[in-house]
Amino acid sequence: MKSLNSKYRFLFAGGGTGGHLYPAIAVAEKLVALKSESDLLFIGTSKKIESRVVPKLGYKFKSIWISGFARKFAMKNILFPLKLIVSSLQALGINMSFKPSVAIGTGAYVSGPAIWAAKIMGAKIVLLEQNSFPGITNRMLEKKADKIFIAFEDSKKYFREKEKLVVTGNPVRTNLQLISKDEAVRKFGLSHDKKTLLIFGGSLGAKSINDAVAKSLDSFMGENIQVIWQCGEIYFENYKQYDSDNVKVLAFIDDVAAAYSAADLILCRAGATTIAEISALNLPAIFVPSPNVAADHQFKNAKALADADAAILINDKDAMEKLAPTAIGLLNDEEKLKRLKNNVGKFSNPKAAEKIAESILKLAEEN
Repeated sequence: MKSLNSKYRFLFAGGGTGGHLYPAIAVAEKLVALKSESDLLFIGTSKKIESRVVPKLGYKFKSIWISGFARKFAMKNILFPLKLIVSSLQALGINMSFKPSVAIGTGAYVSGPAIWAAKIMGAKIVLLEQNSFPGITNRMLEKKADKIFIAFEDSKKYFREKEKLVVTGNPVRTNLQLISKDEAVRKFGLSHDKKTLLIFGGSLGAKSINDAVAKSLDSFMGENIQVIWQCGEIYFENYKQYDSDNVKVLAFIDDVAAAYSAADLILCRAGATTIAEISALNLPAIFVPSPNVAADHQFKNAKALADADAAILINDKDAMEKLAPTAIGLLNDEEKLKRLKNNVGKFSNPKAAEKIAESILKLAEEN
């Protein structure tokens, strides 16, 4: 049992989506690798991805009641003030018990109460911002932060506390390593003789992509293309009927490394974490940016790669029309696939997690 007096006690707050969770996990893995006596605790919510993924990885996990505030009118917004008060008290209790030396917030709404409480308890504060346009939680918390690690140079203009900013790129999990394609396709019950298209719309799914994929399946089958399709938990009942020998429909892919390894081409949203993983693994991709994000940052993320001939960009409104012909054409163009693989790796920052973890350790030793 780790001592409560240890200076290497780290609290992570974030989740809701894989884009907020997986960079935190990448940094957590590196902290443990660099300092084996590190004691880690994650704070999240009970109904999102973190409640399932974090305990599976062996980390301690505590949930608080908070949920996001809908930008449009919604009945759940009425409960938000109460949830914020209760969650802040829950977070304060967790921090009083755990006594972190450093608290790391990843920008999701759960970070607000958790980081506020950690600051009251005297913890050093680190923020991770994955996107080119920072989320409202990180912008609200920046005054409380000791360090803010950003993935994009462009993010600097949105923060006031410039002296706290460090550009590192997005951290990627250490266990995200490719395996042989034959082994990977076997894990999904697919054939090693066919091209494989991996499709996902983020951990929550994406309706526009799902609808376009459902329409395109006959075209894919006609071209001898097999599909791994993560449609998202909220959409699974709508699309599970399409599961077959050549189409694997999944609510969520737990072994994402195997999915990446099986893929000859990826079709997905353009979240910063997804781009960081694809870049780190040198994988060819078609990005369909979500139009429902702040400052259209997914489009900006994807366009940077498309302009460098490192990925293909399809606008969300064009997905129904262009998804199938673009994917089929690319899977039949080996030279183009090879060029995308070579170019996308230039956007990788393999030392990001290590740089962030080293800085966190230094803050812990100062505290």
